[in-house]
Amino acid sequence: MKISEYVETLAREGELLADVAERAGTDALIPTCPGWRVADLLRHTGAVHRWAAGYVRDAIVEPGPFPDAPELTGAELLAWYREGHAALVRTLTEAPADVQCWTFLPTAAPSPLAFWARRQAHETTVHRMDAEAALGALYTPVTAEFAEDGVDELLTGFHARPRSRVRAEEPRVLRIRSADTGAVWTVHVSQEPPRTVQGDTGEAPDCEVTGVASWLYAALWNRLPLAGPEVTGDESLARHWTQTAAIV
Repeated sequence: MKISEYVETLAREGELLADVAERAGTDALIPTCPGWRVADLLRHTGAVHRWAAGYVRDAIVEPGPFPDAPELTGAELLAWYREGHAALVRTLTEAPADVQCWTFLPTAAPSPLAFWARRQAHETTVHRMDAEAALGALYTPVTAEFAEDGVDELLTGFHARPRSRVRAEEPRVLRIRSADTGAVWTVHVSQEPPRTVQGDTGEAPDCEVTGVASWLYAALWNRLPLAGPEVTGDESLARHWTQTAAIV
């Protein structure tokens, strides 16, 4: 995807998140983030937006502290969130293509700007789902291309890091297939961080998950149950993913 497409998605998803959060109310509980209310979601996402914008805007090349969110509520909190979201969109839109700044996932990206545009588009989309969960609404669909990209970022980026909690005493193989885009990932789970290979390696998987990209996106990010006819083989591996792969 192009940087401009990620930024357009970020703009749309961030506005939708705010609108849904306002309808749900900042005191509403979020079933997909146990213990969180909508206010916590707005504080977290608003702080992430400001954190990301700072690296790009100021060309910061070293990691820095995560900003604190103010203890605002109601309309004031929504306004603070919207302000940070708009500033992030503006920063990514106006940044020079060759800006150099810190990034944090091992996934290769064409540039730091592409990394942050991609990361914040997915960050905001997943948390928009959380706001819709608080409202009790069906998830607004995402395109198959964007969903496939988000699955790839999750598997080859987040869960390639040492901090991933997806581990197993004995080596296991989890295969993920996107029924509509044709993308395939083979995830090797062991006592080490998961190792994901793009494509079908020919190995017999212990568990295989096949579904349309938009379902895989929500299920692998733990916003829908990773269960049902889409899961074949040893379902305990899918349950293990659900128990250990959560990322806020």
